[in-house]
Amino acid sequence: MHFDVPTLFSLMLIQSLALALLLPLLLGWCDSVAARRAQLSAAAQAAGWALLLLPPEGTRPTATIALGLLSGSITLLWLAADRWLPGRLGRIFQLGMPVLVVVGYGVGWDNYALRLAWSNGCIGLQMLALGASLMQPVKRGPAGSLRWRLLFTVSLGVLALLNLARAYLAGFDTANLPRFDSPHPLNMAFAVMANICVLTAAIAILVAWRGESEAELRRLTQIDAATGLANRRAFQQRSVDMISMARRYREPLMLLVMDLDGCKSINATHGEAKGDQAIALFGRCLDEQKRLGDVIARIDGQRFAVLMARSDLVGPPALDRRMREALLELAPRELGFALNYSAGWAKLRNGDRNIEDLLHRAEAALYAAKRQGRARLCAEPGLEAELSVAVPA
Repeated sequence: MHFDVPTLFSLMLIQSLALALLLPLLLGWCDSVAARRAQLSAAAQAAGWALLLLPPEGTRPTATIALGLLSGSITLLWLAADRWLPGRLGRIFQLGMPVLVVVGYGVGWDNYALRLAWSNGCIGLQMLALGASLMQPVKRGPAGSLRWRLLFTVSLGVLALLNLARAYLAGFDTANLPRFDSPHPLNMAFAVMANICVLTAAIAILVAWRGESEAELRRLTQIDAATGLANRRAFQQRSVDMISMARRYREPLMLLVMDLDGCKSINATHGEAKGDQAIALFGRCLDEQKRLGDVIARIDGQRFAVLMARSDLVGPPALDRRMREALLELAPRELGFALNYSAGWAKLRNGDRNIEDLLHRAEAALYAAKRQGRARLCAEPGLEAELSVAVPA
């Protein structure tokens, strides 16, 4: 089997067009900003190669637009990577390169050596910069697997070096620069690596998108949709670390449980939509009034919990006061009626096995607040006496 350079470039163009068409079918025009940028990158690459390879002889506008699209496709890939792997270096460089390629190539059109040296050199450097940014250490991000980054970076790096080799020949040894479609080893290597790079780009995009999707699914399983707070499952998971830290360093840990009063009455009088709005407002107020480091969650229909690390005995009553003041101001204005709640709190004890033991006592105090007439805070038995000693009247 024999492949010549035009055949290899034709295969590469077919791959690019297929990638541009298949990515939207596979990923959809989804909520992922990174995936949309990757799809636009594939489309720009396919359009750029089509403008370069399909016309029998390129004109200045056609060739200039084609080079701009190829450079732009690299920029869009960098922008996608920056969403999947936050904190990538080189934003200004990547955003500026398509402009430099277009201006330099268009202005230098009449000088064959200059325009080829400029375009190949700029795109080669842009590819190297993209590869370097992909290999930066990943502090956070849903798609930080080293394998796809390394695979794409190696193929991208080889293609970049071949671009730079063409740039060198164009600038310093123009007589030995082969025509783009001639059977020269440099052209053959470039065509092969261009095909490989299209393939590895497709693999990288799909793997990164899958990582992002899995991370989003994990996040959604731990988030309460109505309030944006953690749900009971996430609260229980986070409590394991907080209880462990409190015991290791012998620090106090408090749990405050709050339950909205009259939710059934709100739904019956004002409608379920208003009831949902009341729950959302309560969650927002709680998020605004908590201390830095507190873990808050919606653990049941109208029930919320706050786990307060390194809190003394006055911490839960202080948070309770702030919440009541905030609701007194916001609820009539945003809901059209007052919103109140009952609450109970408890302190981590030596015999507590897990968060459920602490939660059981805090909910017992909550029920005591309900029995005493609602709209109040009660502590677990014994804590009121401790609090009176800690804060003398």
